[in-house]
Amino acid sequence: MTIAELHANEELRRHEFPVVTQKIHLGHAAVCPLPRRVAEAVQARALAATLDDQEASLPPQYLADTRRLVADTLKAQSDEIAFVGPTSLALSYIAGGMPWKKGHNVLVYHDDYPSNVYPWMALADRGVEVRLMNVRELGKIRVIDVQGQVDENTRLVALSSCHFVTGWRVNVDALGKWLHSRGILLSVDAIQTLGAFPTSVEHVDFLAADTHKWMLGPCAAGVLYVRKEVQSRLQPIVHGWHNVRSPQFLTQDQLQYRGDARKYEVGSHNLLGIAGLRAAFALLEEVGVDAIAAELSRKRAWMVPALLERGYEVLQAEMPPENLGGIISFAVPGANMPDLHRALGDAGIVTSLRTTRDGRHWIRLSPHYYNTDAELHRVLEVLETPR
Repeated sequence: MTIAELHANEELRRHEFPVVTQKIHLGHAAVCPLPRRVAEAVQARALAATLDDQEASLPPQYLADTRRLVADTLKAQSDEIAFVGPTSLALSYIAGGMPWKKGHNVLVYHDDYPSNVYPWMALADRGVEVRLMNVRELGKIRVIDVQGQVDENTRLVALSSCHFVTGWRVNVDALGKWLHSRGILLSVDAIQTLGAFPTSVEHVDFLAADTHKWMLGPCAAGVLYVRKEVQSRLQPIVHGWHNVRSPQFLTQDQLQYRGDARKYEVGSHNLLGIAGLRAAFALLEEVGVDAIAAELSRKRAWMVPALLERGYEVLQAEMPPENLGGIISFAVPGANMPDLHRALGDAGIVTSLRTTRDGRHWIRLSPHYYNTDAELHRVLEVLETPR
């Protein structure tokens, strides 16, 4: 299935994405509706589990093949992939498992999504200096901004690959390459790009992302990437029968972890969630992330000017191509944005209402590749309807 085929065949679009028969969903930066094939994969796994031990009913190599599918998308190795659930949990594993010493510092962005700030803030109790990055514009993080705010005691920089309100996408490759040349690690919350734009881990040490946004997968079915060379440094902060070796399910005298990223998987897997994750990554592979990125960029290329022409304010309206994300956040001068958000919802259009630190409200659009231009035009129609 290609994006062109999907847009040319409304019957196919409705079959693959049942949500379009009910509403216009433009909230993929929040929580996605499931594609039919993802829901069916979860259903099939659940039904198979009614006839046997849930784990015994898994096809041979099911988890190994799923790791490989995820690893191929990230251009990583299978033994660098762990299934740990929510992004918040994975990021907490990273923050809590590093061998911090008093006097070390970590650089974060205070106006990032809270899941990628709180785990690092908590390190202050361990004597780690938590530096809050200064930038000139909301979410606009450039490599030069990071370069000026690290020093010889910086051990790690933790950022999101794309800002959740402005849609500014960080040049992760360039940033990671520079940080590694200084011996500094890079942790990336990739939930706002994985499934929407190419997301490589070539110059990344840690990456976390749940599938319930752009990957079009279930909630709490996420991945944790840990580069092989740093796995010996990142110790598990949770312990159970799966990540600690337990031959014959007998407790050993000493803790001996698995020798790869599975040492971060403490216990039984979320098999239904992984079934959905597997189907979501397979769909992503079929459609192609490059094609998805091109489609999201195309939508933004006409939607932002359309909003500006009508006098609306758009956050980060102008971005270099390498920084374009799939998010468009706008405000209508003089309007009550919560009321507009409700009006869109009443018209069957799902968007997000987000608030910046200055107290302003913004409507966030995050269309995916299966959304049509006509659906975006409908947003403009509702906004222009007199009230």
